[in-house]
Amino acid sequence: MTNNPEWADDVKTESDAHVDAENRPEDDLPKSFVPGGSFFLNVPSTPPAVWGTGGDVLWAEGEALVLAGPQGVGKTTIAHQLIRARLGLQDSVLGFPVEPGKRCLILAMDRPAQTRRAGLRIFGRDDEAFLNDHLVVWEGPPPYDLAKRTDILAAMCKKAGADTVLVDSIKDGAIGISNDEVGAGYNRARQKALAEGVQVLENHHTKKAGTNGSEPNTLADVYGSTWITAGAGSVLMLWGEPGDPIVTLRHLKQPMDEVGPYQLLHDHPTGMTTIRHTVDLIDMARIGGVHGLTALAAAGAVFETKKPTHAQKEKVRRRLEKLVQSGQLSRIDPQAPGDPARYFPRLARTA
Repeated sequence: MTNNPEWADDVKTESDAHVDAENRPEDDLPKSFVPGGSFFLNVPSTPPAVWGTGGDVLWAEGEALVLAGPQGVGKTTIAHQLIRARLGLQDSVLGFPVEPGKRCLILAMDRPAQTRRAGLRIFGRDDEAFLNDHLVVWEGPPPYDLAKRTDILAAMCKKAGADTVLVDSIKDGAIGISNDEVGAGYNRARQKALAEGVQVLENHHTKKAGTNGSEPNTLADVYGSTWITAGAGSVLMLWGEPGDPIVTLRHLKQPMDEVGPYQLLHDHPTGMTTIRHTVDLIDMARIGGVHGLTALAAAGAVFETKKPTHAQKEKVRRRLEKLVQSGQLSRIDPQAPGDPARYFPRLARTA
């Protein structure tokens, strides 16, 4: 699909700024106010999920999801799967349910010809008429820089009638994204779209490598201004070599609980992705026999390291405690100071 100039017709240009000056600022304020008690006290125990279930929320309603990674690791593949699920054409992505939406907009700004080929693998088996009615594509650069005209992203979604937008990718919508002023401007655009009820999904890039050339695994390894990650609700990092069928997924920023890390398997011919490897903590506890499972051993397995950090150990300990609360594991506290708590399968312990 080529650019449709009419999409920008209803968007105000810089020359229209004088019109805004004639409006009273307070005319737009009442819709922004909510009672403080309702704002702070009427909060669900887990955030409503666009993608996820329970505490395992990968994409929360009203919060942007960033899929970050180098070129060729499957960001667009997973993003297209999420869009397909939002269209109600599949129930889940990576085994986690996706809440269906109504109409989606894809901003195919980064190598649109390649995006088109990738999308054929995802949408190729779907009905063309249905896709024409429920999916809209903008090909190439946006009509204005999204960081300079912070109203454009929301306006494009409104013009397309979309409740979901895929920004592919951030660097192509806002030029100079490493600059904090540009990053803040883009974040403003994203927040305006979210405020209009649009669910925002974004593809973005990483730095070439993490500390000392290692696999990037922190928010600081995401390319560009800190406002890119600071303004997002969830950040997922994909890592691997371009074209690799197996890549790593890490949940760097979470709306609720941390999901993964996982090894993902991309089936390039079909465009589908599945989880290839995940650590089963209940199975580890069972294999541990009379010794059970400690948080240290579990963290080493989950994060694939011989020396888990304190933070990694604490993250896994919380997962183990959730399994205790759900009745799947039992915990035996240490009898001697300095000894670790040990976890056992519930049935194995009561047998």
